[in-house]
Amino acid sequence: HGEVEELARCAIVPVINGLTDLLHPCQVLADLYTVKEAFGGWEGKRVAWVGDGNNMANSWIDAAGVLGFELRLACPKGFQPDHPLFERARARAGACLTITESPEEAVEGAHVVNTDVWASMGQEDEAAARRDAFQGYTVDADLMKLADPGAIFLHCLPAHRGEEVTASVFEGPQSRVWDEAENRLHVQKALLATLMA
Repeated sequence: HGEVEELARCAIVPVINGLTDLLHPCQVLADLYTVKEAFGGWEGKRVAWVGDGNNMANSWIDAAGVLGFELRLACPKGFQPDHPLFERARARAGACLTITESPEEAVEGAHVVNTDVWASMGQEDEAAARRDAFQGYTVDADLMKLADPGAIFLHCLPAHRGEEVTASVFEGPQSRVWDEAENRLHVQKALLATLMA
């Protein structure tokens, strides 16, 4: 992430963070667009994150800090999001952010339920230990029942059905993962058009 920031400081053209270990802003833009499609916007909506406090969790924290929607993150001990980033976002006016170890607490009443793989790219050698640490953090039908009845499920893909999400949720009526994946294309085109204008 530091290298991307250094490149942006030295570049004479816009630099887009396509993905770093700290943040994944291009993906969260597509996710927010998917939320807008589903609900007309994020105002007054509660978003839940269940699982690893990774670059996607950090990007949702950034978004909540800027846009002011409620975000509840459920992460096991030792796998929380970036603390300085969380504190900066929480200090912004209107930001309502919570970290808990309880997926049930995070998902209760949520309009959007989010997760990601337990072992991201470059963490393959940690996969077995992470599977143990993340027991109880699978988004399943019982967990989704705690969310708002009209809640949607998001996942940035690729997914490991049976680990972070069950097949019945991933492929169920509340899932918007394919809309979300399609929206990556449209949001990236909009980003490029904006920066090249």
